[in-house]
Amino acid sequence: MDVKTLYDTSPWDWPESAKMVILGILSDGQALESDRLLAAELAGDFNVIDEELVAGLLSVLRSGAESEELRIRAVISLGPVLDYMDMEGLEDPDEALISEKTFHRIQDSLRELYRDAAVPEKVRRKILEASVRAPQEWHKDAIRAAYASGDEAWKLTAVFCMQYVRGFDKQILEALNSKDPDIHYEAVCAAGSWEVSKAWPHIKALVTSATTEKSLLLAAIDAVASIRPQEAGSVLSDLLDSNDEDIVEAVHEALAMAEGLSEEDDEGDEFFPR
Repeated sequence: MDVKTLYDTSPWDWPESAKMVILGILSDGQALESDRLLAAELAGDFNVIDEELVAGLLSVLRSGAESEELRIRAVISLGPVLDYMDMEGLEDPDEALISEKTFHRIQDSLRELYRDAAVPEKVRRKILEASVRAPQEWHKDAIRAAYASGDEAWKLTAVFCMQYVRGFDKQILEALNSKDPDIHYEAVCAAGSWEVSKAWPHIKALVTSATTEKSLLLAAIDAVASIRPQEAGSVLSDLLDSNDEDIVEAVHEALAMAEGLSEEDDEGDEFFPR
């Protein structure tokens, strides 16, 4: 089975040889660039990711001889495993996808490469975006610098990163008014991530407007459940009549999440009455 066939096959149906096929193409500098890009993407799948594939992805990322596109694809594939290990794997070693040592190796490598001025700017942006999936202290200064840089691409990266690193409510609120649709979208996601209460009027306006673009609407629906779970039902109920299945599904998921959050708040009130 070659890498193209693997790409078109559900990971659950991959043969035992899948990892070695992916690693072989990823590490082969003579292979077609298109195949290596597919291999770099597949390498991050939780069905195969392990120490060897992490080493292969880091090797590609470190190499100045590799294309920017391949280096970017490699670092993007490291983001999910960082996220998972930070949230689950370090708490329960039996559930870990990689060792704690390898997890910290990824973190150290990304920090080093981010600080290397010889690394192309676009690659450095993606390194920052991937590395914040497991936040560290250095990220706060990096995000502040990126946001204040005056460069729209870096500002977009900064607002994306604010979803994962606490302490940027002021910047998130400012970014909600950005004319750049991508920055606006990431600001909505960040507002929901940190339950930014002052963002509520903006988020509510997005979900009640008939002109909100679909991807932005989906992000706003999710944010409603996080920011004001008690009001999610009344605000989102009309969207259940949408002809778009994605929107209806997003509303159902948001309402379920809101119900769970409301129950948690009610339980907390029993112990900490207002």
